[in-house]
Amino acid sequence: MKLPAISPFGMFSVGRRSFVVGLFVLLAACSSQPEKTQEQTEREYYQQASEALENNNYLVAVERLRELESRYPFGQYAEQAQLELIYAQYQTGDMEGVLASSERFIRLHPLHSQVDYAYYMRGLATYDLGFAFVERYFSDSQSRRDQQPLQDSFNYFSELLTRFPDSPYNADARARMVFLNDRMASYELGVAQYYMKRHAYVAAANRAQRIVMNFQRTSSVADALALQVEAYQLLELPLESNKALALLELNFPQHPQLQDGEFVSSGLTEVDRRSLLNVVSFGLFD
Repeated sequence: MKLPAISPFGMFSVGRRSFVVGLFVLLAACSSQPEKTQEQTEREYYQQASEALENNNYLVAVERLRELESRYPFGQYAEQAQLELIYAQYQTGDMEGVLASSERFIRLHPLHSQVDYAYYMRGLATYDLGFAFVERYFSDSQSRRDQQPLQDSFNYFSELLTRFPDSPYNADARARMVFLNDRMASYELGVAQYYMKRHAYVAAANRAQRIVMNFQRTSSVADALALQVEAYQLLELPLESNKALALLELNFPQHPQLQDGEFVSSGLTEVDRRSLLNVVSFGLFD
């Protein structure tokens, strides 16, 4: 018996109908899945950052605040987010980040009502950068390191006081400036004493003079005057020595180098009595 012919077009039509039906089924399945999460709004980012700050999750706060600023750089929360980023960075110990963020805020928003906070945090970050952890607990090393970060911090705090005399951060800034001044004077005194040990009396006297002139209200002034007296005596400059001695006796009569009306040596020049040959030979010959 002859079988009926089957058209190839008929076969294709059946396959096409099957494909179309399958496509509709697939689309229906996709439409039943949850929609993709939309990008968060500026307010949502800010709320998340605020909650993280309240819970002391500063790393999360930094991340959210940075995302907010990158996605909404001109939004209603942008400026406040920049200020709170400075705070969050400080809490994480990122002083370089605090310094960069503070300077950026000052540059972008010089007339902002809270720009004094950025000035204060700039000084505070530089202050902390000037003191390593070990040096805070072992004071002997404090007067032997680079003082430029401390000087920068002092200058930043001074600028805060000058620009914003009514800022609520001024009291803390002043207290830190007093400490910085004393620390820098201590550094200068350490250098002057080093020169005395090396018998560089002119350099020692000049360094001591810097303390007397620039750090008048610090605890190093008394020792600086005593060092001047001794250095000028060794240089055989009695006029200068007597002037320094008169100031020492008038302002610091209880100084340990004033005993029974006489000035006694500090002994610094006896600390290192190596000969030139000993120094040149690194101690091999005396």
